[in-house]
Amino acid sequence: MYNFYSILPEIYILCNICILLMYGVFFSTFPSLGYPLLNKNFNLLVLQILIFSFLLAFSQTPLNLLNWNNLLISDFFTYYAKLIIILATIGWLLLSFGYSIKEKLNYFEFWILVLLAVVAMLFITQAYDLLTIYLTIEFQSLIFYILASIKRTSEFSTEAGLKYFILGAFASAFLLFGSSIVYGLTGLTNLSDLSKLFLGLIGNEISFNLIIGFIFILVALLFKLSAAPFHVWSPDVYEGAPISVTAFFSILPKLAILGLLFRFLLFTFYDFISYWQSIILIAAFLSILIGTFGAFAQTKWKRFLAYSSINHIGFFLLALLSGDLNSISSVIFYGIIYIITMSGIFAFTVNVNFYAYSKTYQLRYLSNIKGLAKTDPFLAFALTIILFSMAGIPPMAGFFAKLFVLLAAVQVDAFGISIFAVIMSCIACFYYIRLIKNIYFDSVINWKVMEPMHKMSSLILGLSLIGILFLFIDVEMVSIITLLMSIPFLH
Repeated sequence: MYNFYSILPEIYILCNICILLMYGVFFSTFPSLGYPLLNKNFNLLVLQILIFSFLLAFSQTPLNLLNWNNLLISDFFTYYAKLIIILATIGWLLLSFGYSIKEKLNYFEFWILVLLAVVAMLFITQAYDLLTIYLTIEFQSLIFYILASIKRTSEFSTEAGLKYFILGAFASAFLLFGSSIVYGLTGLTNLSDLSKLFLGLIGNEISFNLIIGFIFILVALLFKLSAAPFHVWSPDVYEGAPISVTAFFSILPKLAILGLLFRFLLFTFYDFISYWQSIILIAAFLSILIGTFGAFAQTKWKRFLAYSSINHIGFFLLALLSGDLNSISSVIFYGIIYIITMSGIFAFTVNVNFYAYSKTYQLRYLSNIKGLAKTDPFLAFALTIILFSMAGIPPMAGFFAKLFVLLAAVQVDAFGISIFAVIMSCIACFYYIRLIKNIYFDSVINWKVMEPMHKMSSLILGLSLIGILFLFIDVEMVSIITLLMSIPFLH
């Protein structure tokens, strides 16, 4: 009974996927109805399914138990992680509502794949066995390969899907090979059993081959996070995929993989902390460095946001260094701010379109926002606030997020990387402020006529601004949530 109770939201979504699939197949090929396009009503149906699944997950009582033959786990962390993932998906759906209709993404399969990806992410947060980890991550990856290449008429989209598939296959091979090494040496795959086995192992007692297997798994997870130096796929895939899919990739998968990384590093392989701290430190250093300087060279919004995302991943990893409760709460708090900020910036980039010579074109280049303050002052103000938050300028929410991460790093005497992160943040301010200069101070040669934003996207942009400007009022509430999510990792 408890097996099914713990995954009720996933069962509900999967049942609805089957119904939607039959609905789409029957009606999209119905000749008497003129082969109707089901994009708009599918969008509304998926929104309804996500809202009901959120209410279903919210109404559940958080349980601390292992289920499905110890393959999955339920605790406070998975309870709140599910709520955050479903809520973030609802936000993404609202901001991409108008885009899918305008860009004629008339494939009802697109929404089926989105729901399947949500199910995959919900299972990833509950994975408690190396076998479950591999199956759920592969389930998610296979869906993402299709989503990246969903726009069949675009060569860029096809190229993005192909690059993602080829490079993702290497990461999957690393994950499977590392898991097989760990299983071959220990005879165990369950994370709890492995944690008990490693308890107290120090120095020469740890097999070198076991460390190699652990490193293979960690590298695969860092690849899925797009952390440097395993980030090379990220800018190309972000640029080639439709921008609503780019927003999906940028916000949602990172939450699930970070949750899995918590359990993997801070619970199962905690006794390997002397080994994984060095790897995480190098990845954090390179992510912040490459994310900062890589964004300088970009002229397109998608690639710019890809490198900005890599920079944020560096801060996520920096908070993991201490390996204690402070690191978990810092990462969760940073993750909440990251969702709010990225939802706001993508609500802007997905839905801003210009008229030119009886045609419309998307916001593609960073230079397209020149003189935006003269065309649309409120939108210019909203973008300025979001960019200030991404740069970490007080009193925006992004400043507090970076502050908590740096405090967690300083507590474990990581002074060098903390000073480096502060310097890189100061350098990153230059390219964020350069965009603000373009908005307010650059002269406009050709005046642009903008399309009105979709109402749902405006709602997400407004909520994002409220979160960025007034989150410090609710810091106590967010702190309580992060503490409850951190309970399972207390040693």
